[in-house]
Amino acid sequence: MQALTYETIKIEKEDGITWLILNRPEKRNAMSPQLHADCNDALFHLATDPETKVLILTGAGDAYCAGQDLKLFFRGTEGKPRERFEASENSHSWRWQRLSRFPKPTIAMVNGFCFGGGFVHMIACDLAMAAEEATFGLSEVNWGIIPGGSVSWNVVDVLNMRNAMWYAMTGDPFDGKMAAQIGLVNRAVPLEKLREETVELAKKLMTKNPMALRYTKEAIRAVRGMNEAQASDYLASKTDALRYRDPEKGRETALAQFVDEKLYRPGLEGYLRDKPKT
Repeated sequence: MQALTYETIKIEKEDGITWLILNRPEKRNAMSPQLHADCNDALFHLATDPETKVLILTGAGDAYCAGQDLKLFFRGTEGKPRERFEASENSHSWRWQRLSRFPKPTIAMVNGFCFGGGFVHMIACDLAMAAEEATFGLSEVNWGIIPGGSVSWNVVDVLNMRNAMWYAMTGDPFDGKMAAQIGLVNRAVPLEKLREETVELAKKLMTKNPMALRYTKEAIRAVRGMNEAQASDYLASKTDALRYRDPEKGRETALAQFVDEKLYRPGLEGYLRDKPKT
C-alpha cells in the first residue's frame, strides 16, 4: 500500500501494527476541520490495508486529544455553510462510523489530556489503554454548554449513569487510574510503560483468528441494543456467516487441534495458526 501522508496526522507501521497519531501537539491535538478530513481519509484506506492487523490511535506530545478546536471548527466555518457541513460530516464519520466499524481490532492509547470530543473516538475504539497520569474531563458545563455531538451518548454507553452524571455535571477532571476504575478504559499503567503494554496487547490480538475477531467485535456492539430473542437470532446468523467467510477455518482447525492433535488447551491460547513442525 502506498504510504499515506497528511497535514495533521501521522501514520506509522511496524510488524502488523498501524499507528494513527493525531499530530497537532502545539494544540494538544485538538480536532480541526483538516484533522477530521485527514482521519476520515486515512481510516478509509487502512480498512483494507493488508499490512494493518491492529490499529492503535493516539496523540503526539503530551496529549491524546483536547476535543474540538473551537476557533477553527466553529469560528473558522462561521458563515460558510459548505465548510461547516463538510467538517461536521467528516467529524462524525471518522470518529464513530469508520472507527467503531473498522474491520480490524482498534486500541485507543490515551497518553495525556483527553477532553470533550476526544471521548468519542476513544470510546469508538474496541479497547482503551491509558497512562495513569493522563487527565480526562467533560468540561463543557464549565463553558455553559452540554457535552454535545455524540459525546453524551458515547459516555452513557460505557459508564453507569451515576458516574456519567457526576463528571458531566461537575466538569471535574480525573486521572487514568479513575478512568480504569469506572470502566472508561480497560487498563491504566504508568506512562513510561504505556506504549510497551499497548503493543503487547496488540500482539496478543494478532495471535487470534482475524475473522473471528472481526465478527466478535461486531457481535458485542450489536447485541447491546437487542433483547434476548433478537440477540440469539443475530448471533446464530453471525456464527454461520463466520464459518462460511473465514479463510482460516478457525473453528474446524481449533477442534481438530484440540481433539485429534492435542496441540492446545482452550482458554489458555488460541488455536495454533502456525502449527509446530514435527
